[in-house]
Amino acid sequence: MLRIDPMTSADVALALDWAAREGWNPGMQDAACFHAADPQGFFVAREAGRVVGFISAVAYDAAFGFIGLYIVAPDCRGRLVGIQLAQRALAYLGQRIIGVDGVLLKTKNYMAHGFCLRCKNIRHAGVLPHAVGNANIVPVQQVAWDALLAYDCRHFPAPRAPFLHHWLNAPGHHGCAFVQAGVLCGYGVVRPCRTGFKLGPLFADTATIADALAGALGAHTQGATVYFDTPDANPAAVALARRYGMQEVFATARMYRGGVPELPMEKIFGITSFELG
Repeated sequence: MLRIDPMTSADVALALDWAAREGWNPGMQDAACFHAADPQGFFVAREAGRVVGFISAVAYDAAFGFIGLYIVAPDCRGRLVGIQLAQRALAYLGQRIIGVDGVLLKTKNYMAHGFCLRCKNIRHAGVLPHAVGNANIVPVQQVAWDALLAYDCRHFPAPRAPFLHHWLNAPGHHGCAFVQAGVLCGYGVVRPCRTGFKLGPLFADTATIADALAGALGAHTQGATVYFDTPDANPAAVALARRYGMQEVFATARMYRGGVPELPMEKIFGITSFELG
């Protein structure tokens, strides 16, 4: 008999180990950061005491949630495990607008559950440029917290203060902000992963600012491979990755159910993560 329960923090760590085996290359501190977003929004499926699957359904607020970390044990795929996990996640999020980064080949499966396609998120891999000395770029911790939260919320469908606090301050994470005449015009974060680093989010008012931030963040990656997830709804973001010589690794389908958030896509150069949006 299948049993689905909320994950403990140890279960989240195990789920990310599974994600690593799937080739998703999670961040070294993702478990704590993810769990902080919504401790009740992570579910583990067990069958006869054995873990057979995971899913996350983070409720950021009363209006928006995001489903991710959807993994079923290989020998249990094609059965009802995945369906029951998905049903539990959808039930938990209820009538909220729900986002997901789905496998491109399975978009029809998501559409059958009421999701519609918004864009593709393209993962690029390569080396970031290294740039230093821009007087407008400061460590993100030097920006007033309220100003940073307000800027983030203009580029993400919901407030996410608990998650963002962990994301910006986790060991090994580096965040930079672009401040001009006292106004926050962009920020980005790089974090160490099982392999290399990931860049995300990268929000900026212009491509020039995004480029400057990427260069400043590149100084923290020691020439290692960086993975950069760009929405194809912002051609300037894709162009930036290509200008750096990055290669496309794969892509996901960003889909929503219950409505499509109105976001300034031209200012979203890198999403935060495929798991949490």
